Amino acid sequence: MLTLGFSTCPNDTFIFDAIVNKRIDMEGLQFDIHMADVEELNLLALKGDINITKLSYHAYAHLAGKYAVLNAGSALGRGNGPLFVSKHKIYPDEVPYVKIAIPGKYTTAAFLLKVAYPEIKQEPKEYLFSDIEEAVLSNEMDAGVLIHEGRFTYAKKGLHLITDLGAYWEQHSGKPIPLGCIAVSRNLPVDVQQKFGRVLRRSVEFALENPEASREFVRHHAQEMDEDVMRKHINLFVNNYTVDLGQEGKSAVEFFLNEAKRLKIVEELPEQLFVK
Repeated sequence: MLTLGFSTCPNDTFIFDAIVNKRIDMEGLQFDIHMADVEELNLLALKGDINITKLSYHAYAHLAGKYAVLNAGSALGRGNGPLFVSKHKIYPDEVPYVKIAIPGKYTTAAFLLKVAYPEIKQEPKEYLFSDIEEAVLSNEMDAGVLIHEGRFTYAKKGLHLITDLGAYWEQHSGKPIPLGCIAVSRNLPVDVQQKFGRVLRRSVEFALENPEASREFVRHHAQEMDEDVMRKHINLFVNNYTVDLGQEGKSAVEFFLNEAKRLKIVEELPEQLFVK
């Protein structure tokens, strides 16, 4: 029995539905499934408490020696990065001094904020991603970094964009932005790592070919998310890179991780990052 973690966000429930509900050939694998916020999964992996899990690529930079990235399952792309927002207008020279909410220390959102604004003086405060909009709207925090469905709802709620951190990264790197991956413990036998890689790709392909099959599973875990927002969420974060990173996707991941090393966020990276 393998421990498997992924988030309740629509893009994850969409691609894992066929595994959870055994709609595909599982090649004999069985799972103890743990669903949680991505930062909770990041922290579980940092403790070494899970075999296979969704991770922020920022967290993966700290875990690359213990986990390997699977070719399927990544959230990677263009125009889908975190958004840095505020209720009141904040000028660039004010950013270093404002109170900022982030969706977790090890999220890719937190990493991108550091890259875009290295001069920030105050340590950002960690919130559950879904609580950040309200923290800013209530003036508890001056600004916040939104992920997931927040990018579809912030403007209607009266928040204003300071910086599209994903667009900033794309300009900085010229590559798609690596947000999250599915990683497998290097302690598992290589044949098990590869077997799960095949099962995961099968699950992603099934989801894309049969989008209605996962509807109830996705809706159940999306809480009160609007149907249109749920669909936009899936369409934005599930794409060709989710089926297979390919050379372009792997190049983007390698660039991201090498930036983390250059910025001294991590010291060393293993030679082999991906499951063969």
